[in-house]
Amino acid sequence: MSTIHASAVLVGAKAVLIRGPSGAGKSQLAWQLVNAAAAQIPFARLVADDRVHVEARNGRLLVRPAPGLAGLLEIRGLGIRRLAYEPIAVVGLVVDLAATDADRLPAREAGATTVEGITLPRLAVAASHTAVPAILAILHTAATGD
Repeated sequence: MSTIHASAVLVGAKAVLIRGPSGAGKSQLAWQLVNAAAAQIPFARLVADDRVHVEARNGRLLVRPAPGLAGLLEIRGLGIRRLAYEPIAVVGLVVDLAATDADRLPAREAGATTVEGITLPRLAVAASHTAVPAILAILHTAATGD
């Protein structure tokens, strides 16, 4: 099991693992996803913010909160807040914020990443863009295969 600087939100049956440099908006994106649950996502709940434990098990990547941070989320301007949370989830998507390889039409190889030996779909988001619309598109549309 490894500890990484990231946040995670369970969206439906799979978690979105949110990575990026300090100040990139990981906590903000986690909060936006949790709040999108009411209108655009059937279910979303915080798994972890700031630091997560990731572990490969049976071909899946599991994510859980770091001890002492379970249920805590930083909301800019308010500080640390307590939320309902999931103690463990299977990761289904990795979002890299402030990604230097984010493109309007990304290359196929940019759409995957490997964490703890598990290859997962990846969304690279430029520093100047918001990730929620693209995440919703991933959840609600099918790729063309081009």
